[in-house]
Amino acid sequence: MNRYTILFLTALAPIVWGSTYIVTTEMLPANVPMTLAALRALPAGILLLIIMRQLPQGIWWLRVAILGILNFSLFWWLLFISAYRLPGGVAATVGAVQPLIVLFLSRWLLQSRLSWLSVSAALSGIFGVAILLLTPNAALDPLGIIAGLCGALSMAAGTVLSRRWQPPVTPLTFTAWQLTAGGLILLPFALWFEPALPSLTAINLLGLAYLALIGGAITYILWFRGLALLGPSSVASLGFLSPLSAVILGWILLEQQLSTLQLFGMAVILISIWASQQSEKRTLAKLK
Repeated sequence: MNRYTILFLTALAPIVWGSTYIVTTEMLPANVPMTLAALRALPAGILLLIIMRQLPQGIWWLRVAILGILNFSLFWWLLFISAYRLPGGVAATVGAVQPLIVLFLSRWLLQSRLSWLSVSAALSGIFGVAILLLTPNAALDPLGIIAGLCGALSMAAGTVLSRRWQPPVTPLTFTAWQLTAGGLILLPFALWFEPALPSLTAINLLGLAYLALIGGAITYILWFRGLALLGPSSVASLGFLSPLSAVILGWILLEQQLSTLQLFGMAVILISIWASQQSEKRTLAKLK
């Protein structure tokens, strides 16, 4: 399988994640972010564990717990808070700093080369997301912004450490471990700090099933596989596809309008992703 095929399959993950804001606001009960995050992670993780029938060994129990917190417990909890308290455009723009954080963490933890082109591409991507999503009347809730920034940092750290800690198992098993750990760690906090979950409607159950199986298990298998094969710097820029996907879905499903400025923002995002991949190709060529 060549690099472009792997990139395409990995890109499917953030494209699907772009639907999270619509599903959260349109299909899920409000004001229980930890509970929803636990219900998104734990059933999918247990299902994959039943299929794979393989548990961590030795140091991997601790590493999986850390990765489960960063990639799922903390990130998804903060993501739901951000989605609740901010308009989708503001939340996605705040979260768009993640690829930039990944570049600097990769330089620190993985000794990856940090090029001006990759940094410029990440900054351009943030600019493109801001053009695409921000409006003059966007509400800037401080807690929502803090949650979004902390969530981006959590996911960025989890992304880099998932590359640094590569267990001798398949991406499917690695995903099962992290989802289960993230859900189990989050569940007692949800039960203690949040009100009881209201009676779930058929729409609620459908939304949770979608986020757990498609937006959780399947997409994270693709994401972690891409990380293992391509590295964090290559994969991180694909995260800009998530807000782009969110806007397109809003246009298709919610009949939201697309302005000329937003189309320009889409173009900037796509160019930034292309520039980031060109930077990675140059880096790989120099290492050969």
